[in-house]
Amino acid sequence: MKKEERIAIFEGKKIRRQWDEKEEKWYFSVVDIVQLLIQQDNYQVARKYWNKLKERLNKEGNESVTNCHQLKFMANDGKYYATDAADTETLLRLVQSVPSPKAEPIKLWLARVGYERIEEINDPEKALNRSRAYWQRMGRSQKWIQQRMMGQGIRNKLTDYWKNNEVKERDEYAILTNIIHEEWSDLSVKEHKNLKKLERENLRDHMTDAELVFTALAELSTRQIAETMETKGLEENKIPAKRGGQVAKNARLELEQKTGKRVVTDENLKLHYIKKIKS
Repeated sequence: MKKEERIAIFEGKKIRRQWDEKEEKWYFSVVDIVQLLIQQDNYQVARKYWNKLKERLNKEGNESVTNCHQLKFMANDGKYYATDAADTETLLRLVQSVPSPKAEPIKLWLARVGYERIEEINDPEKALNRSRAYWQRMGRSQKWIQQRMMGQGIRNKLTDYWKNNEVKERDEYAILTNIIHEEWSDLSVKEHKNLKKLERENLRDHMTDAELVFTALAELSTRQIAETMETKGLEENKIPAKRGGQVAKNARLELEQKTGKRVVTDENLKLHYIKKIKS
């Protein structure tokens, strides 16, 4: 079950959420919502309030509690912890159980943001704008954001080629992507994520400028070689994937030799954000 994590904002407060691709719905951190309802700055106080409320609702036989899921969300320390999460429908019911002047505004807000992902599917530009705003909040420079978006554009052209030439989405895309990545970086996607101490996050959102550039070069080279060879299907496309990755690897090795610095690093956006909020 693939999940995408995104921060939503209500009156300047951050609400953690994850998109469930299979169910096509958002799951929000319940404690984050409760914290807003009781207007409490202390997260631990809000967590204890929710635990007591949950006990009461359980005794009353309230089905909203049973509809909550345990999902891992990133905390302020950059680590992931399991916490209760609920979809929009369940949260709207839970909000009724907390006496708060914020109840109605939050219900309206939930109704709106719950459908953002559907809007993004219909209008990809909205997804780009939200991503840009997220990266800005996390302290990324305009140069990094431009490189990230340029890389995404190159990636989209490559996956369009695969889609039009008999490569199956998801599993086969992942296989080819891993070949490209391992060729240019000498690490699999999983090994690269482990190096950066990432779990469910998008690896590209945690790449440095140089890592983004070489990923883009590898994928651009792969597409152009595939178009020249007119490859079709998974097996044929493994050849340009390897060759495209090698083009970027040769460039990486030359740069590392001339600068004495490694391109692939353990730097990630979480560490960048933690440094930002501490400064």
